[in-house]
Amino acid sequence: MINTESKIVAIENMIYTIRGQKVMLDTDLAKLYGVETKALNQAVKRNLDRFPNDFMFQINEMENDILRSQFVTAKLDPKRRFYPFVFTENGVAMLSTVLNSKAAIQVNISIMRIFTKLRSFHALESNLTSEVRDLKENTNKIFKSVFERLDSIEEDLVPKLPSTRKKIGIKSD
Repeated sequence: MINTESKIVAIENMIYTIRGQKVMLDTDLAKLYGVETKALNQAVKRNLDRFPNDFMFQINEMENDILRSQFVTAKLDPKRRFYPFVFTENGVAMLSTVLNSKAAIQVNISIMRIFTKLRSFHALESNLTSEVRDLKENTNKIFKSVFERLDSIEEDLVPKLPSTRKKIGIKSD
């Protein structure tokens, strides 16, 4: 069980947000599938019609620099001649069709479960945020009502004294 949990954590740590999408690097996926990055990318290029831009894209220089700065140890090969490809959840699912081995299928199942888990965490967080906002609004309404009631009680309890003071600026005869 510990081994499975550590694999899940390792895969979760391989998911990055680039261009507002959760993605995985070709190098990480190749490692998970037990193939060379070059072999993975060649399989994808032979089946490029299966990988539209919302399934896979190549990162640019700025994104590459940002990824490099995020890694404590350099995971990105500095000798690479081109920037890495990244795969969205749909792209990872499509990889199982071009890397048709039992190992690839099992890895894909694990990755899909993690993407689903991340989505459910995001939905839970959104739901909790909404509930807290509603609770705050309802609490404010209750406090407003309580203070209004206290003001009306105070007005009823405090006797109204006739004003015997002269108003400033008004001459009296």
